[in-house]
Parts: sequence; structure tokens; C-alpha cells
Amino acid sequence: MQVSSNSFIKSFLRLESAGGILLFIAAVIAIILANSSFDIYYQLFLTTSVEIHVGSFKIVKPLLLWINDGLMAVFFFLIGLELKRELVEGELSDKKKIILPGVGAIGGMAIPALIYLYFNYDDPSAVKGWAIPAATDIAFALGVLKLLGPRVPASIKIFLTSLAIFDDIGAILIIAFFYTSKISLVALIVVGLCIPVLAYMNHRNVIARSPYILIGIIMWVATLKSGVHATLAGVVLAMFIPIRCKSDPDDSPLKSLEQDLHSIVAFFVLPVFAFANAGINFSGVTLEQLFHGVSMGIILGLFLGKQIGVFCFCWLLVKLKVTCLPRGMNWLSLYGVAALCGIGFTMSLFIGSLAFEETGKNLLLDERLGILLGSLASGLLGYAILRVSLGVNKG
Repeated sequence: MQVSSNSFIKSFLRLESAGGILLFIAAVIAIILANSSFDIYYQLFLTTSVEIHVGSFKIVKPLLLWINDGLMAVFFFLIGLELKRELVEGELSDKKKIILPGVGAIGGMAIPALIYLYFNYDDPSAVKGWAIPAATDIAFALGVLKLLGPRVPASIKIFLTSLAIFDDIGAILIIAFFYTSKISLVALIVVGLCIPVLAYMNHRNVIARSPYILIGIIMWVATLKSGVHATLAGVVLAMFIPIRCKSDPDDSPLKSLEQDLHSIVAFFVLPVFAFANAGINFSGVTLEQLFHGVSMGIILGLFLGKQIGVFCFCWLLVKLKVTCLPRGMNWLSLYGVAALCGIGFTMSLFIGSLAFEETGKNLLLDERLGILLGSLASGLLGYAILRVSLGVNKG
């Protein structure tokens, strides 16, 4: 069955936008519960121990970590599928089209990280959160674009999506290199043995999903035990899903799987993650916490760092005549998109949980507070700028 590129992109953007709204609702519900008499049940739900035993082998984790390590592996698997498709035949396959969003993403990761480090360089525990404001939440950002209606040119949506993909690549590399615990050589060997099996299946053009799922589960468990973050197994698995079926060139196992997973991720995985991680009890929030280095580093990193990094790096590239603005974009709309990139909700919360869960210091409140405020301010500013630049109020 042939999947046209135009209908595929439209379907993708529509799902992401709706998912962003549901993500927002889940986060609001979590905050309401955390600040009500139901907070004790909310915390009990997240800390409930879930165990899997197979003989002497067992995995014991609280439900929160099953969500962050397990469900989010599905999210990263989807990111991997999107990345492979874009690199093989999508927007990222054209070098001329990837220069601007690629460089913009670099600026959008570097400047927020530097701002965060400026506020926290003298605190060894807080420094570990340097990557938190470097992330962009594509679901929320596209959700904001959806609010602007049909006046938003496709070029702006494609630019934002491409930039977010580069942002995700950066986040994947950051997690792989900076947020790993003690390494288990035996578990890594098991992961290493899974990869040639996946490569062989890809070479033989195996299109059935079950063999990939089976090897993927084994690789996820081994990665979990290895000390490398388990979600990265999802990205590795995605690289071996065939993008074309040799017996039927019009059939794409990768695109078919990607479309099936989008609804699961958009309407279940990410809302559940938001519900589990966004609950902040504001009764314990003080001015000291609001102006703590972690909070300020994240707020200003997302709100100022993202828009400065993305816009200035893109501006410099265009002025040097290395590339040009996409058709349908002007400097004001580029600045609006740069502001939207400061919405870092999902990936920022995820990196924050990795950075602070083992520090021994209670910095998670400061981290989540900073992410919520920085993302909210970025979303409002980006929406306002794009509304003006696109002339939404004009007939």
C-alpha cells in the first residue's frame, strides 16, 4: 500500500498537534492532583513497585521509572524511525535544506546550556542539569502552531520539525555520553550480539514486526542492565527497520510502523509521561527555590537561550550567504519559531530526571518549576510573535 509523502506529512502534523493538547491536559491534571488532597494517592501511584521475575532474573522498579525507562523507549523508538525516514528520503536527505535547521539546533542547544552553567557552575550537583534547557518539545510546539490556524505556511512547520529532529539527535547523544551509570560489560555484550542479528534481518528484508520486537525487548533489558540508558535501545532498533519492502516497492514497513506508533505515542505514551512527571506541589515552593540557580538557569535557558541561539545562528548563516530563509518565512516568523523552541517540556523533564535522580539532593522541584515556567513563557511569546508575523487578525 503506497503512502504519499504529502498525506503522510499532514497526518503526522495533525497527530502531533492533537497530542500536544492532550499532553498539556495531562500535565495540568498532574499539577491539580499534586496540589490537592489527592496528592498522597498520586505519589502512591508513582512509587508503586512493579516487578518482573523470570527464574532468578528480575527487574524491580517503581512505576515512575517503568514509565521513564520503558514507555519512553517506545517514544525514542518512534524518534529513531522518524530520523531514519528523514535521512533516507525526507527533508534531511537534502543537504541544502538541513543546513539552516541543523545550525539553528546547534545554537539552540549551546546557548541555553551556557546560560544554565553560568548560574550553576559552582554547584557540582546542579551542574549535572546543564542539558535540561537544551531540548525542544515538538508536540507542544506544533500544538501552538495549530492554534494559529491554516495561515501557518508548510515551510514553517517543516523547518520547526527538522530543527526539532536535530534537537532530538543532540539529546540522544547527550544521554548516551553524559547520563550513564556504572557500565556492565556482560550486559553490553548482549546488546552487541543483538545488533548483528538485527542487521541480518534487515539485510534479508524481514518485514514481519514480531522478530524485531523480540530482539528489541532483549536489547532493551540488556541496555537497562548495562548502565547505558535503556531508552537508547529504541533508537538503535529503529535503525534496522526496513524502509522499503523488496517484493513491493510501494510498501514501507518503516512508514507503516511509524504511522501506527504515532497515535500510541501521541495519545498514550507522552500524556502518561507528562502525568507522571509534571506534578509539582506548589505549597512547598518558595522565592528561594524560584530564584535558585537550577530554576533560573532553566527558565532563562529555555526562554532566552533558545530564541537567541536559534535565531542568531540562523541569522549569521543567512547573512554569510551560506543558505537562505525557507520560502514563506521572514525574520519575524523565524524569531517566533525560535521562541517556540523554548518549549522543552517532555525531553527537558526526561533529562532532568536522569540528571537529578541520583544526586542525593532534592533538585527535582527546582528543575520542574523551571521547565514549566520557561516553557510557558516561550510558548506565549512564540504564539504572539507568529500571530503578528502571519497577520492572523487581518482579513
